[in-house]
Amino acid sequence: MNSAHKFVIASEHGISIRSRDDVADAVGASLGRGLILSESDLGAEFFDLRTGLAGELIQKFVNYRTRVAIVVATPEGHGERFSELAYEHATHPSVRFVRTVDDALRWMQT
Repeated sequence: MNSAHKFVIASEHGISIRSRDDVADAVGASLGRGLILSESDLGAEFFDLRTGLAGELIQKFVNYRTRVAIVVATPEGHGERFSELAYEHATHPSVRFVRTVDDALRWMQT
């Protein structure tokens, strides 16, 4: 955890989302703080909405009232449905898709 901020940067703590088990681990590691996930922290299944992995992550973070910023520079590169999901969550209070790490940091600090 970055001592100056109340959030965890996934890559600095070995957190990645490749399966449903990873979602629970990510929530546990970030409870009361928040999490920043970069595109490289996310497996291919996350971007395939048919797997339910993205939906599970979103629902868990909403349920636990823990913020997660998901950095995906070009959501449209992952298909129309994923792009729509990212657009719908561009201003969500708990789960926000952003295009840059700087955007994620700014949101986490508000």
